[in-house]
Amino acid sequence: MYKIYALLFMIMVFWGFNVAATKTLVMNIDPLMLTAFRIGTAGITVLIISKVMGIFRFPHVKEWSTIGFITIFNVVGHHLFLSTGLTLTTGVNTGLILGSSPLVVMMLSIILLKDRITRLRIAGFILGFVGIVLTTLAGPEGISSFSLGDLYIFISMSTQAFSFILIAKLNPKLDPRLLTGFMLLLGAVAIFILSLGVEGNISQITQIFSWKLGGIFLFSAVFATAVGHMTYNYAIKQVGPAETAIFVNLNTVFSLVGSAIFLGEAIYVNHIGGLVLIFIGVFIGSGGLEYVIRKRRERLNHKRAMM
Repeated sequence: MYKIYALLFMIMVFWGFNVAATKTLVMNIDPLMLTAFRIGTAGITVLIISKVMGIFRFPHVKEWSTIGFITIFNVVGHHLFLSTGLTLTTGVNTGLILGSSPLVVMMLSIILLKDRITRLRIAGFILGFVGIVLTTLAGPEGISSFSLGDLYIFISMSTQAFSFILIAKLNPKLDPRLLTGFMLLLGAVAIFILSLGVEGNISQITQIFSWKLGGIFLFSAVFATAVGHMTYNYAIKQVGPAETAIFVNLNTVFSLVGSAIFLGEAIYVNHIGGLVLIFIGVFIGSGGLEYVIRKRRERLNHKRAMM
């Protein structure tokens, strides 16, 4: 369990820094074309890693339909609306909406998976979301008026949250890490075809061959997307979608750190208070506090039994 949580923490570092990386890339390459190549590179990377790990196999005929169905939400819907929404709304609004993902996953888990979540964990989710709100509204921009871009970001977040439930509910026989590779590859093909119709200029992707953009692209594709989604989907199968989703709150933490380091954006006092609430929310929502309480009770009961 601790190893899974440590891996999730590492992935949140990658995903947080990936915000700054993606912002830099999108300034130079159209979002849909960039997304198609980034996800395609990630998919190939995951399949290569799966081969090295000895878990690679081609899906059976019936498995392709499950993979394709989950891909619609986990890859195509999520990345399509995210890339479009980012061009129509502010970073503040985007951070706030994406930060509500753990709450949406929790509600979907209760409704669709019949999960039983304690009041203490619910309090952790809410506390983490309050931290997200404080953090995203701490800057001088505040929250702007609702826009079409906000709706796109909400749809992006919701489709990904629903895909986490599908992974747990449909329980595909493929190893979740291998499943990730095929989903990314299928999603990349779909988004690439769409990008040809919308953007059309494939030559712009050659800009990633510069050493700077190339390095940023490889970090985003290989570490944040390939290793990140591979590990995250594996964690869903191990500890459940609700417990895994709470770690998404840490995205805001490392997004701020990455933006400050790589984009020169300011960190305000309110950010610090929000980050503290996020960490506390993750500790409670992931079951860490319940584990500490349970172990303490076990030690007390053991001492009483020895008397």
